[in-house]
Amino acid sequence: MIRITKQTDYGVVLLTHLAQEPQRLVTTPELAEETQLPLPMASKILKLLAREGVLDSHRGAKGGYTLARSPREITVTEIISALEGPIAVTECIDDAPGACDYTAFCPVRSNWNQINLAIRQALDGITLADMTFPLAETKKLVTLGSGRGMEWSPSAE
Repeated sequence: MIRITKQTDYGVVLLTHLAQEPQRLVTTPELAEETQLPLPMASKILKLLAREGVLDSHRGAKGGYTLARSPREITVTEIISALEGPIAVTECIDDAPGACDYTAFCPVRSNWNQINLAIRQALDGITLADMTFPLAETKKLVTLGSGRGMEWSPSAE
C-alpha cells in the first residue's frame, strides 16, 4: 500500500488552514491550537516547510508563518516533496546511485519510472487552493497505459 506519512498529512492540514487566510501571520502555538495538532509536531513541520520555501518564516516578537506564495501556486507535489522527499513508488527514481543492485538490468525499471512520472504529474495538477475546501465526489474516466478507460470514484477506494 502506498501512503503518505502522518507528518505529511498534518502538513497538509496546517497548510490548508493557512490557505484560508493567506496573508495572516500565524504563530506555531496558534496553528497547533486552531488545527488541534500536537505543538511539537506542528513546530517540526512548519520549520521543514519554511526551509523548503513553502512557508515564509517571520522572526521576532510579532513573528510567525505565512504562505510563501498564493495557495494556487503551491502544488501537492511540492508539499509532499518538502516533507517526504522525492515522490516515487520505487527506489529506482531519477538514477539515484546505489538505490538498487539491479538497476543496470532491471526489465521493469522504465515502467516504474513511467508510473512515478504519472503520479507526480497528477499531484502537480492539484494545488493547495484545491485542498482547502472539500470537493464533491466526482467520477472520472482514468485512461490506463494501454489506452483502456476505467471509471474511478473516490468512494471506490
